[in-house]
Amino acid sequence: MNRVLAPIYPEVGAGGFTKFDGTVEFYARINALLEPGMEVVDLGAGRGCQFEDEVRYRRDLITIQGKVEKVIGLDVDPAVMKNQHVDERLTYDGGKMPLADGSADLIFCDWVLEHIENPGVFSSEIGRVLKSGGWFCARTPAKHSLIATASRVVPNRQHSSTLEKIQDGSRKAEDVFPAFYRLNTIGAVRAHFPAKKWENYSYTYSSEPSYHFGKTYVARLIAAVQYLKSPFGGESLLVFVRKL
Repeated sequence: MNRVLAPIYPEVGAGGFTKFDGTVEFYARINALLEPGMEVVDLGAGRGCQFEDEVRYRRDLITIQGKVEKVIGLDVDPAVMKNQHVDERLTYDGGKMPLADGSADLIFCDWVLEHIENPGVFSSEIGRVLKSGGWFCARTPAKHSLIATASRVVPNRQHSSTLEKIQDGSRKAEDVFPAFYRLNTIGAVRAHFPAKKWENYSYTYSSEPSYHFGKTYVARLIAAVQYLKSPFGGESLLVFVRKL
């Protein structure tokens, strides 16, 4: 990553991340919400592939285990049972979560909302499981981002091979799932987490390009397009809603 982005973002030499790093942006805000006694749910935890990050600072940010009382890893994929970065591992069918009403202080999911087929059921379950005052936090591609637009053009069955090419081999097939983009706009978040029940602090954000075929000139081009698109919203949707 540094090899491709360093000519565009020289600051990567000081710590390994750019000033636009989306992982730093998302997890720094999650860390600001954490309290030692919390029970936290990592929804869509998977096998823990995010911890393969070569940058120590980002790994420290995404590590929630040890900062709170308990971290539960929940996923439809049984690979979650291999995740060593959570205290408890659970699978479910994508419908009702195997968690008690009002049991969680914070639920977060990273690159998951784009895979939600039924956002009504999903948001209802989030509301059921969270305590009053609890937070739901998510990072997902915005519906009209470059990657989401391209994803809707490429059939789901080809996503794995396509992502492997444009992310320069950094994305494994086992970490690619069908995408629907039904909960990927500020409007959709407001509709499924209405103001009478939720405080909404969501926003969009554009990080440095991660889909660049391993070519600096492609990253420069994508960064320029993102800049021109920025008045109409960022490439990622960062969801922060608090249950009343």
